[in-house]
Amino acid sequence: MRELFRTLPLMCVVLLVPVLPFLFFGGRLEDWLRGVAEDPPSVSATATLIIGLLATDILLPIPSSVVSTLSGWQLGWWRGTIATWIGMNLGAIIGFALARRWGQPFALWFSSGEDLQRMQMISDRYGPYVLVITRAVPVFAEASVLIAGIHQLSWRRFLPAVVFSNLGIAIAYSVFGDFAERHQWLPLALGVSVAVPVLVAAAAKRYLPQ
Repeated sequence: MRELFRTLPLMCVVLLVPVLPFLFFGGRLEDWLRGVAEDPPSVSATATLIIGLLATDILLPIPSSVVSTLSGWQLGWWRGTIATWIGMNLGAIIGFALARRWGQPFALWFSSGEDLQRMQMISDRYGPYVLVITRAVPVFAEASVLIAGIHQLSWRRFLPAVVFSNLGIAIAYSVFGDFAERHQWLPLALGVSVAVPVLVAAAAKRYLPQ
């Protein structure tokens, strides 16, 4: 429970991110969202932006769950799934390749030593399956990719675990975003897409090996 309480301030701040704009700029934001819905950017432009954002997720603090939900909201569930899946796979491949090339010094730029140590302990126990176990867990998903790269896991073992796990996550968030668009629940959907990963990460910090 201590790990959960330590993360509560961060959770509160993060949960306010999708809410505050609606409190202070509610009317304007609703008009903007309505305008986007009525005259959306081209599918190719939107998909390219989503892929680009998710491809840099391992290097930058991109809220991938929010981007994935917006992907389903803007593109529909199946196009959103494809864009999200490609972006998530590219991000994992980039991080894995760079960690294989540059090793632990590179990994420590983008993940804490404590998180990498935890992933090492889980990797020692479960092997490549750690990539599947942690794929939906913020912070640890990135750390598991970096650990796999540091220890020169083969591409043949890395790719299936990541690609198929990412497909399930992409489908879930895109369907959720599409459902939110159909029912005009976007603010709630964004709040949920932020809250769930934060809670999962807090639980992981509590129960994964210290």
